[in-house]
Amino acid sequence: MLKLSNIYKTFNQGTIDEKVLFSDFNLTVEDGEFVGVIGSNGSGKTTMLNIISGDMPVDSGSVMLGNEELNHVKNYKRSRKIGRVFQDPSMGTCPSMTIWENMSIADNKGRTYGLSFGLNRQRKDFYCSQLELLGMGLENRLNTPAGSLSGGQRQALALIMATMIRPELLLLDEHTAALDPKSSDTVMMLTERIIREKNITTLMVTHNLRHAVEHGTRTIMMHEGSAIMDVSGKEKENMTINDYLKVFNEISIECGN
Repeated sequence: MLKLSNIYKTFNQGTIDEKVLFSDFNLTVEDGEFVGVIGSNGSGKTTMLNIISGDMPVDSGSVMLGNEELNHVKNYKRSRKIGRVFQDPSMGTCPSMTIWENMSIADNKGRTYGLSFGLNRQRKDFYCSQLELLGMGLENRLNTPAGSLSGGQRQALALIMATMIRPELLLLDEHTAALDPKSSDTVMMLTERIIREKNITTLMVTHNLRHAVEHGTRTIMMHEGSAIMDVSGKEKENMTINDYLKVFNEISIECGN
């Protein structure tokens, strides 16, 4: 279970540009939930992911994952339990290394490195079986540099790498936003399948309302550091894109847009 309690976060504190984003923000995500997070720019979506991953400190409050408080845990140590896929397909893989080499690095996540071969040939069949899930033929291209893949292929590879050693929590930061519509839908279907089959607790930030409607078990809408909508179960199943747009429009009117 992920639990954010009494989170406070202010940017440019003490200056003319001071901005209070989170003020006593609370969020609980149960094990196995797939939560889509939507909202306008500046609503706190990516900042929340950065706080969870340890890339950004909080002013006060608590970040708990399972029974462990993460406030003083460095981001590289959190990454042993938290997987993350970014918006930019190039951020999840090393372009000059082959698919095989990239997967070998992901396979050693959280382990100490000693004097051993960089490529574990005994795991080759496992890597191929993981790549077969993508349906892109990458299992036949293990020696291909990741940098030569298309954006959709690299993002799919990054998704496999982030979940190959099952994380306690998966963070998806607009991971389909940089892709063309067809690749975006393909990666989103793969995402749903992998999360469901591996039962991974997931937070997915997205601007694609259709993805928020069609995927996940719960949807949260953020606005100015608060969760102004939180739907799950039958309520979420009955939600349409127009239902979300109605709330967006109301927010815009309140903000004077």
